[in-house]
Amino acid sequence: MEEPFGFSLDEVEEILFHDRKIDIDRLPMKEVRECYEFLEGFASSKVIYGINTGFGPMAQWRVDDKYLKDLQYNIIRSHSTGAGEPLPDIYVKAAMVARLGTFLQARSGVHPDLVALLVGMINAGIFPFIPQHGSVGASGDLVQLAHLALAMIGEGKVHYKGEWRPSAEVLSENGLAPFEIHIREGLSISNGTSFMTGIGIVNQIHAERLLDWSTLASVMMNEIASSFDDMMADELNSVRRHQGQQVIAGRMRELSRGSGCLRRREHDLYDGSHDKEKVFDHKVQAYYSLRCTPQILGPVQETLAAARRILEEEINSACDNPIVDPVAGNVYHGGNFHGDYVSLEEDKVKIATVRMVMTAERQLNYLFHDRINGILPPFLNMGTLGLNYGMQACQFTATSTTAECQTLAMPNYVHSIPNNNDNQDIVSMGTNTALITKRVIDNAFQVFAIQYIALAQAVDCLGIAGSLAPVSARIYSDIRGLVPCFIEDEPFYERIAAVEKYLRDNPLNLK
Repeated sequence: MEEPFGFSLDEVEEILFHDRKIDIDRLPMKEVRECYEFLEGFASSKVIYGINTGFGPMAQWRVDDKYLKDLQYNIIRSHSTGAGEPLPDIYVKAAMVARLGTFLQARSGVHPDLVALLVGMINAGIFPFIPQHGSVGASGDLVQLAHLALAMIGEGKVHYKGEWRPSAEVLSENGLAPFEIHIREGLSISNGTSFMTGIGIVNQIHAERLLDWSTLASVMMNEIASSFDDMMADELNSVRRHQGQQVIAGRMRELSRGSGCLRRREHDLYDGSHDKEKVFDHKVQAYYSLRCTPQILGPVQETLAAARRILEEEINSACDNPIVDPVAGNVYHGGNFHGDYVSLEEDKVKIATVRMVMTAERQLNYLFHDRINGILPPFLNMGTLGLNYGMQACQFTATSTTAECQTLAMPNYVHSIPNNNDNQDIVSMGTNTALITKRVIDNAFQVFAIQYIALAQAVDCLGIAGSLAPVSARIYSDIRGLVPCFIEDEPFYERIAAVEKYLRDNPLNLK
């Protein structure tokens, strides 16, 4: 038996961030058509939810055959009730790819033309208007997906080349025709987890980048503090049997290779030269926010690895209802649209991201607090103390943003509220969870931007740029290209925004 079609998250990243086009000739369109044709024959004279019944608690009412197409259009129009700001294009595109992944499992019974239109819109950069608020994440993202469907039938509006325009007009301009209902496409487009999954995928890519930046920041922090390097030693970390801790420690060893700033304990403290000292000038062990990086970021690494697996499984799942199975010759009713998997993972990603932000904030405090670090001027102020202020006010922004992240860390997965005449009596709130996680990740990039400016300034305060590890030196140079060394006071907000964009748009690599 052939493996079902599936997107990898790496492929999705190429589609989202590098505008890779989807080749429809490589998609299992034959299987999609076979599923549609099976449903077309099977549905006759049978009661099937959402084909000849009402939706949700109205499923007890049969719909007359002459209104079956109207039924499908009605769910699209009636559920286009979203509110709030529209989702940015990248999140809408990710959700569209997630919806495509569901249809390509050939278990939805949709007409192949629907799949072709979705591919055409993704490749052309046609992004429907999708408000942020509306989903409770149980029948999936009914409201957001209805807005997607509205654009696909030519009645909504879309964001195209930076402008909001009528959907039908933009589709026509690109040689695409609005979709016309065949059997159950209105329900099938609207019913599923694709928006929480799409937002979650973008969150995942950004969170993984943040983990890399957090790991490098910790290496640079230890270079600045001239820490002993044994806290990242394989011999130390391998005896605590957590894979994530060992991954982070190994990554730190790789990033710090070639550093002239880190100390070797066996050279400095085990050579017998300190036998008569009562108080040691250099700290025997660094503060936890520097020394415990593998133990702090290890759980983050494992959390993100688990979330990646869940999201990859979800994007390649048939997540609507009912499920049409031409192989078994049956149509099954259940709850594959329920978003608990995504909601729980997004809460975990959110909490892990908050932990990275908290670590960055504590590391910043080390850099700014001269009585703690003992080697740097207050607030990295290279000007006249009292007259100049260095990065003093930057700490206010970092601290307040971290505090907001801590508030947002409260799990959202547990905030079910029954609705829909209690038909939806326990819901996932998965899209809300993914959106809150998005906010935390956006906040994290702001705090990390301040941290990287501070790291570069600390390097210059100590004059150690020439002794940094090659990777640290390269990133230091990149940051200095955006924020030159400063002595006189100046506004920071544009500098912070520039570094934030740099960190978001440039995955860390070792070359």
